[in-house]
Amino acid sequence: MNKKEGFKSGFVSIIGRPNVGKSTLLNRIVGQKVAIMSDVPQTTRNKIQGVVTSDNSQIVFIDTPGIHKPQTRLNDFMLKSAYSTFNEVDLVLFMVNAAEKRGAGDNFILEKLKNLRTPKFLIINKIDQVKPEELLKIILDYTSDNEFNEVVPISAIQGNNVDEMMDTIKKYIPEGPQFYPDDQVTDHPEYFVVSEFIREKILQLTKEEVPHSVAVVVESMQRNEDDKVHVHATIIVDRARQKGIIIGKGGKMLKEIGVRARRDIEAMLGDKIYLELWVKVQKDWRDKQSYLQDYGYRQKDYD
Repeated sequence: MNKKEGFKSGFVSIIGRPNVGKSTLLNRIVGQKVAIMSDVPQTTRNKIQGVVTSDNSQIVFIDTPGIHKPQTRLNDFMLKSAYSTFNEVDLVLFMVNAAEKRGAGDNFILEKLKNLRTPKFLIINKIDQVKPEELLKIILDYTSDNEFNEVVPISAIQGNNVDEMMDTIKKYIPEGPQFYPDDQVTDHPEYFVVSEFIREKILQLTKEEVPHSVAVVVESMQRNEDDKVHVHATIIVDRARQKGIIIGKGGKMLKEIGVRARRDIEAMLGDKIYLELWVKVQKDWRDKQSYLQDYGYRQKDYD
């Protein structure tokens, strides 16, 4: 696309421990749902990109998987995915949770950021959950032994200070061309976003019963004779017991997952959806490279 006079464009990575509110912030910034939100840690598996375009700028946000100690090949893939964004972007936002004490996970990330030349912000999220005097202590705790270009306290869920954060981000973004059309909010194919919506509902409804041993593969999306988009998706689990939980008594759980996911998919596509869900057991899929590739986790994208 052609470059406009004085137009700014760039890429911003959002990193942090699992469950600090990265996806919530991305959805707040973009203004519609592009990242899944769940109170289950490690819900974001790929680098989800949200695109924010204004008259004078376009910023592409990358929400990385929460950084944690890898336990399976899938976890290892998620970590490499997060690290790969550090030097690809114009700015790194390190997000922490104001309502939780600085922990080993935060220190682990800070160590990774120490020698980073890319500008970095400390984003303190969930300030609505702490008193002002506590916030000052949190800022001092993180900045006394670490250097940040900016410190921005926000509440992603309530929107406090998010507009101010966006204004500050723009100061660090270079002049450049517009990469995406004005109305585009994500660069992920619709298949991927649809599968994420379905996976979100599974995590929300099953809680601890079905942890992260679940993947969703959208097999096809085609318009049918009723002028609805027929979405056929397979839910992959690694234990037979989990399949039973997802289907539920008389198919009740699977139906509820479908009803909730369909609402989000219809809102995103602006179209009527017929959602068909199947559940399949694939033992230990998270530790087998061939399965990871089949389910969309391709190593070449992150090398």
